[in-house]
Amino acid sequence: MQWKPNTTVAAIAEKDDRFLLVEEKINGKIVFNQPAGHLEQGETLIDAVKREVLEETAWEFDPESLVGVYLYPNPHQQDITYLRFCFYGHCTKEHKGQALDEGILQAAWLSLEDIEKEKKRMRSPMVTRCINDYLNGNQYPLDLLNHYIK
Repeated sequence: MQWKPNTTVAAIAEKDDRFLLVEEKINGKIVFNQPAGHLEQGETLIDAVKREVLEETAWEFDPESLVGVYLYPNPHQQDITYLRFCFYGHCTKEHKGQALDEGILQAAWLSLEDIEKEKKRMRSPMVTRCINDYLNGNQYPLDLLNHYIK
């Protein structure tokens, strides 16, 4: 039987030494995550990350580089593994008043100190890993990604 991970995208945006995160309710817990979500059929990874950031934060996102690719087995559901493509970029325009995706309580700009204080509320270890990889200089050109979509 062929195994297929869930392909997801995530975004790192930094402004004034703060990172854009979303506060969301998942399985009865309130946690922080990067703006992130699933790749939809017929969509490029770039289009997916732009869409997810807009839907979850009301910010338009312009991806500039790939931070990394992460394989993460869900510790709460043994049959689910995520293949995450994390992008760095800039938020360019906020659509104030736009409704956010279901489950998203708010978009929040957190400092590294805030993120450290809230470490136990991060949705997964990938949140801080992606930020640390970005801070360590992991930025790969977007032309590493090739899309063959009609």
